[in-house]
Amino acid sequence: MEILPIAFDSLGTRSMACFVKTKDVKIFIDPGVSLAPLRYGLQPHSIELKRLEEHWKEIVKFASESEILILTHYHYDHYNPWENLEIYRDKTVFVKHPTEKINFSQKQRASFFLEKIKELSKKLEYCDGKSFKFGKTKIEFSNSVFHGTNQRLGWVVEVLIEDENYKFIFTSDVEGPAIEDQANFILKNKPDFLIVDGPMTYMLGYRYSDESLQASIENLIKIIEKTPVKTIILEHHLMRDLKYKEKILPVLKVGEKNEVKVISAAEFLGKPIEMLEARRKELYQKYPEVGSEKKLKILEE
Repeated sequence: MEILPIAFDSLGTRSMACFVKTKDVKIFIDPGVSLAPLRYGLQPHSIELKRLEEHWKEIVKFASESEILILTHYHYDHYNPWENLEIYRDKTVFVKHPTEKINFSQKQRASFFLEKIKELSKKLEYCDGKSFKFGKTKIEFSNSVFHGTNQRLGWVVEVLIEDENYKFIFTSDVEGPAIEDQANFILKNKPDFLIVDGPMTYMLGYRYSDESLQASIENLIKIIEKTPVKTIILEHHLMRDLKYKEKILPVLKVGEKNEVKVISAAEFLGKPIEMLEARRKELYQKYPEVGSEKKLKILEE
């Protein structure tokens, strides 16, 4: 099985876009990317905007090559309802249920989007709690779980892809996992490879509690110790905190002890970590937004 992160927070944009290739089928999970509209009171820097454009082009490329597209929920960093909808043409599309276990905002977005792609896709399937086979490849979806630690931001589905004797799990936006049913899908299915949305430590004490962080640490340690996992890409919300390693140090130590790689998508790809959103203030200080010619020169360097 080939697992290729395409756009992730450690690569410079808000996304968990991921391409998976088995012997039977090519799968793209969450073909979307976005930027924080404000961070430190600042709009996205030109460098972020350029990275966004680069990542979207890569998403379109790999999604176009895939037979299956998966949408784990309806936040714009996980799908794009406006551009390049041709990526859905003649594809099997698995989506989070648009009317069950969904908040008002995502319900509206789902209705708008699914109406636009229903004539394009070959097959459009609500996937919550279901399992599908493509040759020897199994794709299984969790029941809907919280986006984060409560229902305020809605629900997501986690994804298991199994190819013969290898298992990969993609958690989507669990912000932890801090909740029992989020972690249990992982513990039950015992993955070899895991991509997990880590705790939202950059909002610790504001929209994310110390109790949730502790629960996430305990669940991640349990996953390391009780499953055969060898690689954990810990990403997304976690990678908006420049001091993320300090916050999850117990997990890193247990991972090292058990010879489990706990790394970012950038590290997995052998690329430098570029947490552009978390560094937005620094970007504006280092590269002031002055004049289009100078801005273009900076972007081309």
